Amino acid sequence: MVAWFWKGKGEGEDRPKKVNIAEGLWVKCDSCKEIVYRAEVDRAGRVCPKCRYPFRISARDRIASIVDEGSFEEREAGLRTKDPLGFKDTKRYTDRVKAARTKTGLEEAVLTGVARIGGHPVVLAVFEFGFLGGSMASVVGEKLARAIELAIQKRLPLLIVSASGGARMQEGILSLMQMAKTAAALKRLADERLPYISLLTDPTTGGVTASFAMLGDLILAEPRALIGFAGPRVIAETIRQPLPEGFQRSEFLLEHGQLDLVVERREMRETLRRIVGFFAGRSLPAP
Repeated sequence: MVAWFWKGKGEGEDRPKKVNIAEGLWVKCDSCKEIVYRAEVDRAGRVCPKCRYPFRISARDRIASIVDEGSFEEREAGLRTKDPLGFKDTKRYTDRVKAARTKTGLEEAVLTGVARIGGHPVVLAVFEFGFLGGSMASVVGEKLARAIELAIQKRLPLLIVSASGGARMQEGILSLMQMAKTAAALKRLADERLPYISLLTDPTTGGVTASFAMLGDLILAEPRALIGFAGPRVIAETIRQPLPEGFQRSEFLLEHGQLDLVVERREMRETLRRIVGFFAGRSLPAP
C-alpha cells in the first residue's frame, strides 16, 4: 500500500528505508508494554529496566538466583507422569507431556532437592511454568510430599517456589486430590515445628493457591505476581461488579494481610538468606 504513495518516484528517491532489527535483541514487557533491550533485562535478572516487572524465568534459573552456587542436589528426578485416564482433547495427554519434556528439559513441572542458602541447608521445590503451565498433577503432588517428608527427616526448613496455573485437568480428580495430599504433609511438618517458607511468583493460581502455596509460615511474593484461585475476569463476570485496581496482585494481597512480604528479585537471595539464617539460629527442635 505504501508503494501507491510513492508511484512515479525514481528508484530509491525519498523511499522509506526498511529497518532491520536483529531477532531476539528486543523483548516486550508484559506489564508496561515497553519494548526493551533483552541484554538489559538479562543484566537485571530478567527484570524490566523500565518498570521493574519481573519476567518469568525457568525453574533452573530460579534456583541459580536464590541458592549458593553449585549447592543444589536434585531429588526424585526419576518420577514420571503416567496417563491414568487415557485422556485426549485436541491432543493426547501423553503427547502434551512429551512436548513439555522436550521444551523444558525436565521430567515434570516441579524440581525438588536440597540446597544451601547463605550456607544453611534447606529442602527446595521450584515450579517450572513452562511445563504445561506448572500444573499440579499426581507426580507433582508426590514430589512435593516427598520433599516435605525429606525436610522432616533431615530437620530442615522447607522452601517452595510456586508458579502454576493450578491443577492439571488431564488427570481429573487425581490431580485435585494432590491439594489434600500436600496439605496433609505440611501438617506433619508443622507438628514437627519445622519452618515452611512459601514464595509466590507470577502466576500462582487455582488449586496450588487453594492448598500448599498459602499455608506457609512465611508467605513471600514477587512484585505484581498474579495470585488467586479463579482469574479476575471469571470473578468479575460472576459477581457482576468491577474489581478494585490491582486485584489479585501481590501488592493488593499484602495490603489486605494475605502476604508477609513482597520482595524484588534483586533482593530475594539476601532476604531468603536472612530468613533461613534466622530459623537456623533458633536451633530447630530435635525429633
